[in-house]
Amino acid sequence: MKRTSFAQWPCSIARTMDLLGDSWTPLVLRDAFYGVRRFDEFQQALGIARNTLADRLRRLVDEGLLEKRAYQAEPVRYDYVLTEKGRDFWSVLAAMTAWGDRWLATEAGPPIVLHHDACGHDTTAAVVCAECGEPLSADDTRMRRGPGFPERLARRPDVQARFEPQEQ
Repeated sequence: MKRTSFAQWPCSIARTMDLLGDSWTPLVLRDAFYGVRRFDEFQQALGIARNTLADRLRRLVDEGLLEKRAYQAEPVRYDYVLTEKGRDFWSVLAAMTAWGDRWLATEAGPPIVLHHDACGHDTTAAVVCAECGEPLSADDTRMRRGPGFPERLARRPDVQARFEPQEQ
């Protein structure tokens, strides 16, 4: 059964989920942030089937989140290194960690803690407005159509209603 592609949807969440494709892909990226670089290291750390791992690494390289760098010539073996695009995914993983810590941690507490080296404190991720620095929440934030939203969809009444300001 072929999965539905969201790559062309006018929604960054849908496009990101299309790239991720499954639960293994963010875990591969997480381990890349832990410093895992080599195929066998990913396979051992995750316990993932080799063919599944090869597919996920190929996808991440094709999408520009990881770069293959040869570290051995005979036979050729590669390190998988985060690119700028891949390193930028850190904020997504940090936000997922914060949510999981709040809603899924056991009574013992979160299994992993983020430590901010710049200030020396353990911390959690917070989503803040890039303009004013205040926290963003669903209660004080709304979605608006952006410049990349397809005009053909923008004319639909259901889309117009979805993105019009809500009356209080």
